[in-house]
Amino acid sequence: MKQARQIFWNALLLTGASLLMRTVGVAFQVAVSNRAGAEAMGLFSLMSGVYGFALTLATSGIHLGVTRVVTETVSQGQPGRVRAVVRKAVAYALTCGVLASVLLASGAHFIGVHWLKDARTVSSLRLFALTLPLISLSSVFSGYFVAMRRSYKNAAVQVLEQGAKIFFTMYLLALLSSGGVEQILAALVMGGAASELLSFLVEWLLLELDKRRHLPKPADQTAGNEGRKLIQITLPMALTAYIRSGLVTLQHILIPEGLRNSGSSHAASLAAYGSIHSMAMPIILYPAALISSFSGLLIPTMADCQVQNSKRRIRYMISRVWSLSMFFSIGVAGILICFSGEFGDLLYPGTEAGHYIRVLAPLIPIMYIDTATDAILKGIGEQVYSMNVNIADALISVVMVWLLIPRFGITGYLITIYFSECFNTVLSITRLLCVTETPTKLLKWVYKPLLCIVGATCAARVILNFVDLQASGVAALVLHCAGTLLLYLLFLILTGCVDREDLQWFGTLFHREKEEEPEAEYPERAAGPSVLRRGRKSPD
Repeated sequence: MKQARQIFWNALLLTGASLLMRTVGVAFQVAVSNRAGAEAMGLFSLMSGVYGFALTLATSGIHLGVTRVVTETVSQGQPGRVRAVVRKAVAYALTCGVLASVLLASGAHFIGVHWLKDARTVSSLRLFALTLPLISLSSVFSGYFVAMRRSYKNAAVQVLEQGAKIFFTMYLLALLSSGGVEQILAALVMGGAASELLSFLVEWLLLELDKRRHLPKPADQTAGNEGRKLIQITLPMALTAYIRSGLVTLQHILIPEGLRNSGSSHAASLAAYGSIHSMAMPIILYPAALISSFSGLLIPTMADCQVQNSKRRIRYMISRVWSLSMFFSIGVAGILICFSGEFGDLLYPGTEAGHYIRVLAPLIPIMYIDTATDAILKGIGEQVYSMNVNIADALISVVMVWLLIPRFGITGYLITIYFSECFNTVLSITRLLCVTETPTKLLKWVYKPLLCIVGATCAARVILNFVDLQASGVAALVLHCAGTLLLYLLFLILTGCVDREDLQWFGTLFHREKEEEPEAEYPERAAGPSVLRRGRKSPD
């Protein structure tokens, strides 16, 4: 139970930090979008697609590699070898980061003029290149802290980075926004670059202090196989990530071109694209902070169970993660569908954002469960399969974008998003079920929560419409969402989705108690909450 409690509190801390950053980030995105307009945000989204590919080249799977290798090294009782892992990972990351930076800077003019078909992006793409080595090295530091179960340091750095980004960006926007779209893009990129530099320096300092305090120097100074282990994990991930990221970049480049071919003007195409990616999607993905935090911490935990060959723990943890992810994501989807108009009018008045929020919200359970499933697959060594699925997904998406958008316009793009997410999730879940043989409970995890959220949203609408709340705007929306959430939780308990055993398990996360691990192979009831413990006693 100690490990489960550690995961819970680390995830809670990361979630709090992530929600804080996303809240501020969404507010910042709203302010920038309303000031810059949908066309500028659509152009920035296009640039971000190219930057995403360059970032994939720069990181080349190093975060997962460091997390897996450090976790395995510590689990095998060799903490002194962690220094060698980090040293070799830094060399790998620096090489990839510098190479990616040179390629993006040298190719910025060709990419901006011939691929994005807008010369206003050239200078911003070159500015983007400056951040790549910093982010690559930061991925090493972040992977180390996740593996060592000190994710609170990552959370602190992320909060600092977000605050710095907002400060620098708003300051630069005030100076440069009068110059038009190109100056706005430059302000956005330079603000992000300055914050990346600051966060890199702070995270590097934290890493050095952590190594001095927690890592012993190895008695055996002979060369180990840390570099080979890193390459075995990162190289397959990197190669598949290059292909997938390249396909995703191509997809994002084809979207505005397809919209223009469907009859829209260049400005209208960028506006529609910006409404989805820069306005609706941040709202859709905002609650995913909780799933993302738990998913990131699952990788070292699942890797630890894999090293110990504890299949029962793996199945139990998958069951827990899937049930919690479905309860949460179905609730979020119901609230956003019910109140999409209010969210759109409040955050992006006069735009189509509310419509796109309603259209995309049903995908939330699929997207969130896919995030958790991918993390589990990576933790148990199935990262190559996961990336192969992502490649197939990206390839199919490119074909669908090329065929559907010129004929159906933005509707064709929405069809592509739905098919892509469903395709990826179904294959990932199928693989995990085959590898781990985890039993599923569709009635408890899917059907009952769907009925609960439908009942909660309807009841909340009826009850609150008869109550004079004397509130408007943000206050009214918060009250409606909070009332819906409370009713949803009540219905989950009444329908047995959340039962006594679940509540007891959750309660054990808040206090220490001595437990003996049960011997039953797996049902949940027999295993109980203590199956999340390590197989061996920890030194402390």
